[in-house]
Amino acid sequence: MSEVKWLNQHEQQAWITFINAVTLLNRVLDHQLRTDAGLSHVQYGILARLAGAPDGSMRMLALAEALAVTKSGLTYQIVQLEKEGLVSRESCATDDRGVIATITPHGMELMRRAAPGHVALVRELVIDALTPQQLDVLAEGFAEVQRRIVERTM
Repeated sequence: MSEVKWLNQHEQQAWITFINAVTLLNRVLDHQLRTDAGLSHVQYGILARLAGAPDGSMRMLALAEALAVTKSGLTYQIVQLEKEGLVSRESCATDDRGVIATITPHGMELMRRAAPGHVALVRELVIDALTPQQLDVLAEGFAEVQRRIVERTM
């Protein structure tokens, strides 16, 4: 086993700042969505993915992968959204094991109401806080982080 390469002060400060910013951002976005739409940040993400999918539908496995959540965690959230009439589920016609989640008209209407406030807050707290160059660096850097994580888990 190789020796641990500890974080230097600069690296540690960047890491702590990142973790704190992500935690605070998720908390503020979750609060805004719960207040404005009665949705958690995770539930909004599910509805947003479905709303953007062809026919408003996705296989549950693909949805879990796209959102980087576990299948069981997604199933729990889908059940909650289904109870509210925001999504429906049905068996996949081409695969007996597959399940398709579909956003309902009620879910689409909620997204139309929830999205403007959510996007405005994302813009205020993140997009407008950074220069275009900083956004490019952020996007490139975290694309690499995501690639490494996916590669490691495959």
